[in-house]
Formats: sequence, structure tokens, C-alpha cells
Amino acid sequence: MTWSEHPVLSGRHVRLEPLTPEHAPGLLEAGADPGIWAWLSVRQPADLGEAETMVKNALADPDRRPWAQIDVASGRVAGTTSYYQVVAKHRILSIGHTWIGADFQRTALNTESKFLLLHNAFEDWGAQRVAWETDNRNLRSQRAIERLGALREGVLRAHRIRPDGTTRDTVLYSMTDAEWPGARARLLARLG
Repeated sequence: MTWSEHPVLSGRHVRLEPLTPEHAPGLLEAGADPGIWAWLSVRQPADLGEAETMVKNALADPDRRPWAQIDVASGRVAGTTSYYQVVAKHRILSIGHTWIGADFQRTALNTESKFLLLHNAFEDWGAQRVAWETDNRNLRSQRAIERLGALREGVLRAHRIRPDGTTRDTVLYSMTDAEWPGARARLLARLG
């Protein structure tokens, strides 16, 4: 598999499908809880037109490979996630632009989604490093990234502008190919 591919990734709990405009209605429904959007770099879509624009913008970003997260049991769109900052020459990428609907939080869906992305990055593509970035105030996201086995590297100060215009510091995490086997075993154990 090459670094230019954008495959469907399937597990027992989640199927990651390359994002298409057809996912917009499901994303609008999954994103109905305003709490989901507190730390994201985009605002909550108010209607189908805004959801379609959100999808269009994700697909137009040349630095991003977005997926829709589909709950296998119900067939519903649960949220979205992406690879971004993909640099094949250096065998590095980031995982982010991730959110899941309230109905799917604290389920195996997010853990398995990250497992599938990490497995693809390290085992299919031969990545040497996967990174995550999150708002310094988003403690829930930081704990979730740490549960994956990623290591906190530091804080990028005044790194981004939030949708409300305030300045965001970003916490940076990473996992290397040497750390993946241990993280893989722990994630598989969590998934049962």
C-alpha cells in the first residue's frame, strides 16, 4: 500500500470510509450536541448546507485525508477523523480533525478507529512517527491520546487561532514505530 492511498479501514465496531459529500447529513445528525464542538477548529454546522460546506472544505484541503467514522452496528455516521501533515519522504503523519457524536463517545468505536489508523500508518505504510495535536484546554482529548500510548512532547505556544478568535496553545503528542508494538498490544487488549 502506498502513502497516496486513502483506503476503507474496517473493524468490528467501526468502518472508516473516505469522506464524501454523501456523509454530510449523517455528520449533521452526529454533531447535534454543541459540546462536541468546544475545542474544534471548526464551528458546529447549523444546517445541512453548513454540513455540506464543512465536508467540502475537508475534501478541498490538500494536506488532509478525511474519513467518515461509521458505526458498524447501526450503520450510522458517528463522526469524522483524518490523517494530515502527511510527509511520505520522512514517513510521518498526524491524526486529527477528529470528533464523534455523543451517542458513540465512551464506546469501542473511537479506540478501534485509532487502532485502524495506527495499524495502517505503521504496518501498511511503514510510518516512523504519528503525531497528534490538541488544544491545551481540552483535557479529555489529552487523556484519550495518552490512553492510546502516545507520549506528550510539549506545548506549541500561540499555535492557532480558535474559531472564537482567542489564541490557542497546542499540546503535541507522538508515537514512533518502536513504540507501536507495545501500544498495539494494549489497544488490542482494550478492544477484547
